[in-house]
Amino acid sequence: MERSADVAAPPEAVYAQVNDFHNWPQFNPFQQLDPNAKVRYEGPEKGEGSTFFWEGNSQMGKGSMTITKSTPDERVDILMHFDEPMEGDAGSAFIIKPNGSGTHVIWSMDGKNNYISKVMCLFMDMDKMIGGEYEKGLAKLGELPAAH
Repeated sequence: MERSADVAAPPEAVYAQVNDFHNWPQFNPFQQLDPNAKVRYEGPEKGEGSTFFWEGNSQMGKGSMTITKSTPDERVDILMHFDEPMEGDAGSAFIIKPNGSGTHVIWSMDGKNNYISKVMCLFMDMDKMIGGEYEKGLAKLGELPAAH
């Protein structure tokens, strides 16, 4: 599943936003699901090895994200681990490409469906549900100040 958008900020500004989990509340729609969620950060301040943990309401669930690879101004790869509402792992990435005076950003997620998630996919359009949130996040990313 992936979504993309053109944002009016240079690649280095987009990279600075997505490579630091401390910036994510400004654009990540999933963090808006529970403003009272417990969050913590471990590891480096930003970049490879930095980890973000969350524990929120039933909509937000519980889990962690770790930046596994970070290529300045080009790409950030993230391993996501979900504890609740169901356990599982997924990969996520931001691919950042110059586009005129702005940046073309691709936000993707992939993972294997276990039996329970396959059953859930029969009743919910996961691409539409998660993709819609990615679209909101990319729109907010495009609204952030270019300097960081």
